[in-house]
Amino acid sequence: MSPDIIFYNGHFKGVGTFDKKITAVAIKNKRFIKFGTDKEILSLKNNSTRVIDLKDKVVIPGLNDSHIHLIRGGLSFNMELRWDGITSLSDAMFMLKQQAERTPPPQWVRVVGGWSELQFKEKRMPTLDEINAVSKETPVFILHLYDRALLNQAALKAIGYDKNTKDMPGTSIQRDKDGNPTGMLIATPNAIILYSALAQGPKLGKNDQINSTLHFMRELNRLGITSVVDAGGGFQNYPEDYAVINQLNQENKLTLRIAYNLFTQKPGHELEDFEHWTKTTTYQAGNEYYHHNGAGEMLVFSAADFEDFLQPRPDLPSNMEMQLEPIIRLLAKNAWPFRLHATYDESIKRALTIYEKVNSEIPIDKLNWFFDHAETISDQSIERVRKLGGGIAIQNRMAFQGDYFIERYGKDKTLNTPPITKILEAGIPVGMGTDATRVSSYNPWLCLYWLTTGKTIGGTSLYDEKNILSREKAIELYTKGSAWFSNEANEKGSFVENQLADFAVLSADFFNVPDEEIRNIYSIMTVLGGDIVHASDEFSANNPPLPPVSPDWSPIKYFGTYGQNKILIDQSTHHFHCSVHHADYSQRFNNSLGCYCWAF
Repeated sequence: MSPDIIFYNGHFKGVGTFDKKITAVAIKNKRFIKFGTDKEILSLKNNSTRVIDLKDKVVIPGLNDSHIHLIRGGLSFNMELRWDGITSLSDAMFMLKQQAERTPPPQWVRVVGGWSELQFKEKRMPTLDEINAVSKETPVFILHLYDRALLNQAALKAIGYDKNTKDMPGTSIQRDKDGNPTGMLIATPNAIILYSALAQGPKLGKNDQINSTLHFMRELNRLGITSVVDAGGGFQNYPEDYAVINQLNQENKLTLRIAYNLFTQKPGHELEDFEHWTKTTTYQAGNEYYHHNGAGEMLVFSAADFEDFLQPRPDLPSNMEMQLEPIIRLLAKNAWPFRLHATYDESIKRALTIYEKVNSEIPIDKLNWFFDHAETISDQSIERVRKLGGGIAIQNRMAFQGDYFIERYGKDKTLNTPPITKILEAGIPVGMGTDATRVSSYNPWLCLYWLTTGKTIGGTSLYDEKNILSREKAIELYTKGSAWFSNEANEKGSFVENQLADFAVLSADFFNVPDEEIRNIYSIMTVLGGDIVHASDEFSANNPPLPPVSPDWSPIKYFGTYGQNKILIDQSTHHFHCSVHHADYSQRFNNSLGCYCWAF
């Protein structure tokens, strides 16, 4: 029982140690074998045991995002300009201009989710005039949540949109007085126009996709994430788009544990997809790092209730039940868990009626099935979910869209959107996540900030104390809670002997820092199965090597990632310093456009 590695002089805070003073852990064969005091655990070492001092830092179980689009996001991470965490629109536009000049044809500049105008001090989105001014030749595509996309004229030309282009159902192309597209694509509320336009952009080559996925995983490690449940995604084909992550798994290069769900791809042919997949894919096939997790989050396209709170709630089509029932029956017969995207209680009630009907013939209460999102789920639906043994995966979409929800539905309705406390009181499993990368940022600390303060990223208070969680409960849901959603609650998420040795050493004490500092927390050392997969600051000597970012024009190479691209501007002298390049620049203000243009 001699340990492979011992970590000591820390403060272990998670399920299993919240009520104890645990400072050290021994690990063998990638699992925890004993927790205790420094003296107790160090007494177990022998000559071959590696020993690491945690330097009096707080340690939590590895965070587990129960709803993220990692596989899709990894394929494009290196070619996306991230505005996540940028606090000034002028800074965001500077980044856009620089990236447009750097990006070679036929590539685009993409800003794909993870931001809201409410994070900017200007409290507004860029205008189309501003976007066209910073890039006339290079296509620019900017996705704002799932409600609209802003394209410059070069991007409109690249995708072939002109005055003859027809609006897709549930969408709108904004046009000028002559009928020409302006560059604003609007979901009303169907978002297909947004991601179908995005899908027309050039992809990275295979080697760059591998590099991109490695860097995206490392970025999640940097924020303390060790596990995810991948929710599939539109235009994400199986098995073609899983080739990169599958290769990395075979080469033992994954730095996250990934459970993946299969998302149907063919509207009107969903049953065919799942009939094929249940014959060719086995539930939980894989290993501790990468395995199959069932069906969803899209089971049938007719069940998609788009979460755009800027638009009225959509009614699902009358044929939804007819399409959904045979799929639920098929999945139940094959003992496949399933997840369903459902924002509104009106949608949830209709799905539950199908679930109850199937359950009366083929029990589903042991399948770890669940709803995703469930912002407006009612007390009655919560009880129905409980009786069927389901769970609810909750994301911090309200942190990005709560202000829009208040404007449409009022403050009183917002107080329990989603009703996290009521769901927990009913005994329903709850897991946390982000729904990154096209809506929310992938940063889990924004979600933990929202959970424990009730505030949006713009600072608006959404909830009273009844729907705000303690920091201990929030960590529990983001670790042990999320593990239920891949049927692994006995394998990970807690500081318990024999569980997988996954944890994160924090840059600051989450349990005691002021509220506004939560968003700035990151991991200074992340451990997966006893192996260090990320290390920085005082632990940087332990950081595993990572290949340089590719391609050479990648925005990640030049602007860094969340919290690392600190753009500092002295407004009085119009002086700019980029901490990524340690370079100085000057700026001038363009009054005609109301934005900053940059001179070098």
